[in-house]
This record gives sequence, structure tokens and C-alpha cells, in this order.
Amino acid sequence: MSVSDLFKPLTFLHGSPMRNRFMMAPLTSQQSDFDGTASKYDQFWMEQLAQGGYGLIQTSASTVEAGAIAFERQLGIHSDKHLPGLTQMATAIRDGGTLSAVQLHHAGHRAVPSLGGIPAPASSKTLKNIKAISTEEVERIRDSFIEAAKRAQLAGFDGVSVHGAFGWILSEFLSPNLNDRTDKYGGSVEKRARFTIEVIEGIRKACGNDFQIGWRLSIERYGLRLEELREIIAEIFDKQLIDYLDLALWDSAQLVREGSFQGKTMLSVFAELPRKDVRLGAAGKIMSAQRAGELLDEGCDFVLIARAGILKRDFPLQVKANPLYDSPQLPVTADFLREGGLSERFIETMRGWQTFVKPGS
Repeated sequence: MSVSDLFKPLTFLHGSPMRNRFMMAPLTSQQSDFDGTASKYDQFWMEQLAQGGYGLIQTSASTVEAGAIAFERQLGIHSDKHLPGLTQMATAIRDGGTLSAVQLHHAGHRAVPSLGGIPAPASSKTLKNIKAISTEEVERIRDSFIEAAKRAQLAGFDGVSVHGAFGWILSEFLSPNLNDRTDKYGGSVEKRARFTIEVIEGIRKACGNDFQIGWRLSIERYGLRLEELREIIAEIFDKQLIDYLDLALWDSAQLVREGSFQGKTMLSVFAELPRKDVRLGAAGKIMSAQRAGELLDEGCDFVLIARAGILKRDFPLQVKANPLYDSPQLPVTADFLREGGLSERFIETMRGWQTFVKPGS
């Protein structure tokens, strides 16, 4: 395939097609108001992205409960007071000709008490002196995901992406290291996956057939097992429970280091699975037009742009204008980001990423 294939439309099982193969990854910018309301900085960022030529834009991780918070100034979708700001975001994205999704997030055991977070571990062994959440609490959180999806639909978003990566609550429940439960949400791989499946199926039932559901998954750390995840994903593909799977890889080219798939690329382990009409995308160091194009050859239906989109809000338009486009070299100065329209709050967040912002700039 060539770079021009990135500009072909992509249909989904539900809802409208993406106009091209570029999806803006969910980027936590920590620029919302303290109560989770979308700030003027959030709105300006979304307005910029909406004019950037993407096929679909995901919001940053948005809390499905007040106690689910992991970051200061995290976007929220757990209250109707968030609706006006979310509606403004969805409208800006739609006006730019782009599909939209809210990323639904619960921090689980990683919720931060100093921000009002209430840690919700799957196991009593994960955090000192904090007991595992009860079956009823799991069901309440499941229902909070579903209510948040209904709120996203009410605000005018085309869909949601369920955050199942990085040891947050759904990822935590999938992990045999972090989930030693004996109720219906622990034990076998099927039982550990039950929480995720119930969230996805509940959203589909509540939001109907025109609403898109994505699922973000990471494979590494937190005791997750590649073979198990492959088994779960094979079933989700077969039952066509989601519209798209977003593989959150640190590097889209990374290799499996151990086990039965050693030496293969992480991506190939999932790209080889029959997926019917579910779409597959990957994130991870996609900084150039060439790498984006290569990922279609490697089995992706779309690519997720993160750092490259922070450096140039209109990465897809840059690629369209120049099939040899490559992102500016990192690190960049804070002034470079300011000139591109990044808020001081967002720049401060990016200082926390290794080698992104030049020290002292």
C-alpha cells in the first residue's frame, strides 16, 4: 500500500465511516477545570484538531465517576454538569467533518486520593490497607461506564472508546496478578474479562445501533498475559462486540520478548486474528507519513496519532501535502509548542513526558 491509502474512507459496523485512516489518540492534557468541566483550553485544542484533517478524534481520558480520577485537571463525564462543555466539543469536531468519541476512564486501584480519588482495587493485596471492591461496587462502576456513554451520546458524540489499558480498572481486572477474586469477576480468563464485556454490551444496549464503541487495550505490564488477551480479543472480534480495537503500544514496531509469540511483532499477534468487520488500529511512535503507511501493510485498518499530532495539530494534512512528511525532531522548545497553540497547562503536562520539551525552554 502507499501513503495515499491512508486517505481512503473506513466503514464501521455501526455509525458513520471515517473519511480517512487517521484517528487522533486520546491524549490526557490536564487542562480541564478542577471539577472535570471542559475548559476554554480544552475547547481551543479540540477546535484545532477538528480542522486538522482526522477521520476520528478521541477526547482525553474522561472520568466515569468522581472517585475515578487519576490526574489533576482531568476531563469528566460523570455528571450532567459536564454536558455543556462536552456538547461544545462534539459540535466543534462535527463541524470539522470528523467523527468523535469520548474515552471513558476509571483509574481503579490507581485513583489518586489527594485529588478526591477513591482507589477501587480488584484485589485486597494490591494496596496496603485497602480492601477489594465488592461485587456490587463492580456492578455500580460498570453502570457508571454505561451512564457516561449515554451522556456522550446526549452531547452529540459519535461514540465512545472504553479505556482498557495501562492498569486502569478494566485492565486491572484482566490481570491475573491484580485480580485474585473468587466472585463472578475473578478466576478464569473468561471471568476476569466479564467486567469489560458487560461494560461493552451494556453500552451497546443503552446507546443503540448508530453509536460506535471502541476499546483501548495495552498488552504490557500489570501482569497481563499476551496469550490470554489474544483469546479474549478473538472472541470479541468473532462476536463483533466493538467497532474498533485500539492497540496502545509504546512502539508500533515492538517485538514480543518471551513466550510462544517471541520474536513476532506485538501488532502481528492481533492482526493475524480473523476479525470479521471489527477494525484494528495501533498507536506508538507513528511520527512520519511512511510509518503510518507501513502500518496498513502490517494489518492495521487505521493509525492512532499522538505525539506527532501534538507537534503539528494537522498531521493528516501535512501527510496529504507531503507523502515524505516526518515530524519535527524531539525534544522541541516550549515556544515551538506555544506557537502551535498549546496551552501552558498542556505544555506543563508534556514536560512530564521524557524527551518531549527541551529542559529550560
